[in-house]
Amino acid sequence: MSASVPSSPSPVPGPRPVPAPVSVLDLAPVVPVVVVRDAADAVPLARALVAGGLPAIEVTLRTPAALDAVRAIVAEVPDAVVGVGTVITPEQVTEAVDAGARFLVSPGWTDVLLTAMRESGVPFLPGVSTTSEVVALLERGVREMKFFPAEAAGGTAYLKSLAGPLPQARFCPTGGVGPGNAREYLALPNVGCVGGTWMLPESAIEARDWGRVEALAREAAGLRDGA
Repeated sequence: MSASVPSSPSPVPGPRPVPAPVSVLDLAPVVPVVVVRDAADAVPLARALVAGGLPAIEVTLRTPAALDAVRAIVAEVPDAVVGVGTVITPEQVTEAVDAGARFLVSPGWTDVLLTAMRESGVPFLPGVSTTSEVVALLERGVREMKFFPAEAAGGTAYLKSLAGPLPQARFCPTGGVGPGNAREYLALPNVGCVGGTWMLPESAIEARDWGRVEALAREAAGLRDGA
């Protein structure tokens, strides 16, 4: 299965959501992994990321504010393609889609979770960290995956070793990926994008310095150049 992103209808009159390309992995070189502690920050944060060239935004289910943040971004930032991460149960799949998620990301997978994500009707990136997990997903028709935790699981050397025997698998590496090594990942033929948090420093979020977030997002959006 390809993690293609369907265009979602606009819930209210006004600007329509940005047309999405064929795959989540092709939206931008970097997918910001966002932890929202205050739902009031969601809209300005998302606007800053989009303005910086990072339209795909993964809001993680690590705080009580996460789903409210997704709803706010969906309603007020039509150029964002907002997804939900850290999805580990079928119930969370339903909650995420009901909130307006346009894609799902999990740190790992089971057959139960995979079935729920497949039946959700939105693209998904199940997490893998071993060759056997990749082969098992390919066997089930899933070709696009999250590689997590990327650095701890072998990093670029591991992914490079998978490209020969398993060229049909494509990855979004997340976990230990930052501006110092992102280009190395993006240069690999089986990496579509990377996920990370470095464009969202705590100091900028606490100060609501959205200009700094936008500047860091713009730097991240240019990482594929020359990769």
